[in-house]
Amino acid sequence: MKYFFILRNDFNSVQIKRKLSVKKGLIIFMNKKAHIIKEVEAGSIAEELELSSGDEIISINGHDIKDAFDYHYLLKDEELTIIVKKLDGEEWELDIEKDYDEDLGIVFEDGLMDSCKSCTNKCVFCFIDQMPPGMRETLYFKDDDARLSFLQGNYITLTNITDEEIDRIIFYKLSPINISIHTTNKELRKKMLNNRFAGDALDKIMKLKDAGITMNGQIVLCKGINDGEELERSLHDLSAYLPQMESVSVVPVGLTKYRNKLANLEPFTKEDARKVLDTIHNWQEVFMTHYNTRFVYAGDEWYIKAELPIPSEDSYEGYPQIENGVGLIRSMNEEFKEHYNELSGDNRTKNISIATGVLASSYIKKMAKKIEEKFPNINIKVYTIINEYFGNEITVAGLITGIDLMEQLKDKSLGDGLYLPDVLLKHGETILLDDHTIRDIEKALQTKITIVQSDGKSFIDKIIE
Repeated sequence: MKYFFILRNDFNSVQIKRKLSVKKGLIIFMNKKAHIIKEVEAGSIAEELELSSGDEIISINGHDIKDAFDYHYLLKDEELTIIVKKLDGEEWELDIEKDYDEDLGIVFEDGLMDSCKSCTNKCVFCFIDQMPPGMRETLYFKDDDARLSFLQGNYITLTNITDEEIDRIIFYKLSPINISIHTTNKELRKKMLNNRFAGDALDKIMKLKDAGITMNGQIVLCKGINDGEELERSLHDLSAYLPQMESVSVVPVGLTKYRNKLANLEPFTKEDARKVLDTIHNWQEVFMTHYNTRFVYAGDEWYIKAELPIPSEDSYEGYPQIENGVGLIRSMNEEFKEHYNELSGDNRTKNISIATGVLASSYIKKMAKKIEEKFPNINIKVYTIINEYFGNEITVAGLITGIDLMEQLKDKSLGDGLYLPDVLLKHGETILLDDHTIRDIEKALQTKITIVQSDGKSFIDKIIE
C-alpha cells in the first residue's frame, strides 16, 4: 500500500514527506458535527500518516460525513482523498492508496460520529422511567437510534425513525437491526408504547425484510398485557418475517421500586413463568417443523424464576441473542466445563470472594465449588447481592450498584480480594450506575477488586491465576 499527503496551510501548498501532487483551492464542507479523533491505533495507516488525537476529519473523496456509516462506507474505496484539520489549525490533504475495505485505524471521540436520536415513546415498561432521581444525567437519556442498533446491538421501536432513515439502512445494508416489537397487535402496541404511530410503525419491518436486511426481535413481556393469547398472536405473526428476522427473544419486564405514577405492572410468579415457557417451547416445535429453526427464545430469567433447568447448548442455535440475556448462563457453563476439563489441579493457595446478583448466584456457586475440588487450597466465598437500590425484583448482576456492594459486604470476610463481573461497568470505565467507582469500593471494603469477564474461561483463569 502507498500513502501520500500534502500539507495545506492558509491554502498555500507546502511539500512535506512523500509529496504526490500539489492541490490549491478553498474547499467548504458543512459538517453537522465535528469528527474529532480520540486516538490512533498503533501500526495503523493513520499512525503512519501522523494523525493524532484532536485532529478533525473534514471529508473523504469530497463528500461530507454525517455519521459513522458515511465514514465506513466511504472508507471502502482503494483510493482516498481525505481532508484533515490538524489540532493547530493546519489543513492536510491526504491521498491514500490502500486495500479495499482496509481501515485507517482511527477511533473517534463519538463512536456514532453524530448526535444520538432520542426516543419519544412513553412505554409502560420503560426501565429509564423507573430509575431513582439523582443519578448522572446520561443515564436518563432514552435512545431509539437505528445506528446504535447496528453498532451496539440496541433495540429500536421503529416509531422514531423516518422513511428516509429506513432507506439509508437499506442503502448501507446495515444488518442486523434489533427491533423492540412487544406485540404485533397494532392497537395494543399503541397503548403499550403510548404512541399513536406505534402500530403502523410495524409495517416498516416488511420493508426491511423485502430489502434483505437481517433482523432480531424482542418482546418485553408484561403480565396481563401482552402475554397469554397476545404472545401467541405475536409469535404467529412474526413468522411472516422469516428468514430475514433470524430470532425473537422474550424477556420479562424489569420492575424497580420507583414506579410512582406509572402503570400498575405486576411481577411474574413461578407459575406464570412456567406458562410463558410452555408457550415458547410449543412455538419452538412449530418453527422447527416448518422453518428448521426454533426462532423464539426465552431469556434466562424465565427458567430461573420457573425453577427449571437451563436448556442445552444446541437449543440456542449459536446464541443469536446472548447479549439480551438469552443463553448467557448456558454459554458460560459450557465454556467453564470445556476449560475446566483441560486443567490439572495443583496446590496453589488462594483465598478470595465473589459478588454477583441473585440471578446467576447459584450457578456461580457451583462453578466455584468445582474449582475448589480441583484446587483444594483455593478458597472461594460467593456473596449474593440483593438489589436494595433498585428493588428486590431486579436480580441481574449488571444493575448492582456500589452502595449495595459496600453495605452488604462491609462486615464480610473477603479474603485476599473481591472479584466482580464486568457487566457492572460500562465498557472502558470504572464507574458503576450510582456513580461509585471501583476505587471507592476498594477503599470502603479495604480490599483489592478484580473485574472478571462474563465467560467461563475467563472466570477460571482470573481465579486461579
